[in-house]
Amino acid sequence: MFALIPLLALLPSLTSAQVTASFPNGATNPEKPEFYPIGSYVNSTSVSRLITLNGVDDFCLWGPPDQSGDPKNEIGNIEPVVVAYCTKPRNGARLIPDGAITGAHFIKTPTYVQIHGFWDGTKVGIVAGDSGGELDPHGAENLGNPIGGNVTSNVEGKDVFYEEWMSFISYDQFCLRVCTAETSNVSAALQCEHELDIMGCQFVMAIENFYQSNNTFSSCEGEPAAPPGLYPQAGGGYSTFRQRYTQTDAAGQGLWTVGNTVTPSTVAFYPKTSNCNTYSTISNGVNTGDWAVTATPVVLVSGSTQTATVGSTSQSKPSGASAAASTGSASGASSGASGSSASASASRSGSSAGASASAGASGSTNSSNAAAGTSGARLTAQGSSANLIVGAGVAAVGVLVGAVSFL
Repeated sequence: MFALIPLLALLPSLTSAQVTASFPNGATNPEKPEFYPIGSYVNSTSVSRLITLNGVDDFCLWGPPDQSGDPKNEIGNIEPVVVAYCTKPRNGARLIPDGAITGAHFIKTPTYVQIHGFWDGTKVGIVAGDSGGELDPHGAENLGNPIGGNVTSNVEGKDVFYEEWMSFISYDQFCLRVCTAETSNVSAALQCEHELDIMGCQFVMAIENFYQSNNTFSSCEGEPAAPPGLYPQAGGGYSTFRQRYTQTDAAGQGLWTVGNTVTPSTVAFYPKTSNCNTYSTISNGVNTGDWAVTATPVVLVSGSTQTATVGSTSQSKPSGASAAASTGSASGASSGASGSSASASASRSGSSAGASASAGASGSTNSSNAAAGTSGARLTAQGSSANLIVGAGVAAVGVLVGAVSFL
């Protein structure tokens, strides 16, 4: 069994990449991540594309701007225009309804923060049965998926815009990683590798017992995983996995394929977690009958609660809103209350599982989602745009290249 730190130390020194954001904040985003003020109303038609990952009950996910559930709005078709949905009223974004998220697990490591879980994504308009897709700050034209999408976290004590992140979203699963630091061996870009589009949450984010984690909520500290697709070798160096895909030019000519029909059976290792706190549920604290923000948000931190610092305003009730719905249950169980505040100020600047391989696609028996694995999927790219296509009997897999090292 390889230990985590010795394995990562074997990686050759990699070129340093940007950690804090150099991309401009999107045109439809607020200037900084902050909670809606008391007296305001959540904008249920917002096109904010600023997401945040602060904790087990304070994070945002991507979803369609059109909540009709029309099949044309499958995530793979609308990646450039998805918008932010948050678990708390924040970022000028839309709100994830209470009860939509049925399990969530937050992990803070020295180099990234991560959340994964299960939900009913149809409650924010994701098409029922949609296998989903992968979102990241690059996209087909390096403008981001979505275009204008930005990500922040406050895990270092203040809200910071970060350069590298990746997220998988489907109708029933989600995961998000934000890379907050880098080492001499692993850059932020490498730790948030974004080209394994169809390998899914369990593989790309190295989540052990992924399918057994529904209906529970937790917050843990953890060791970093090996960068997605990299397999450190005991003798030095590493092997690299790359996903198989077929590509053509804009005219549909010049077909070529990258990769072959060999895919790893598992990740390099599953990192250890510690100092975990568990909760019974999470809540947004907003009455979605009228979307009114009437109370100061409370967030779960280290087994207790913290009350946020927010402003106040006076805003007219949106047309058609009623006060019929209730807010549901309160935030999950806590071990005590803390009076400390979570202010919203932002800063910007310019257990080893082995590395065996098996022939064919390694897909989960639990789900055929892009957020879950590779079974029955293929990835095609035409011209400058990439589409995720999921269909029975087609396997998109990758190649495990032995003992490859960067020069």
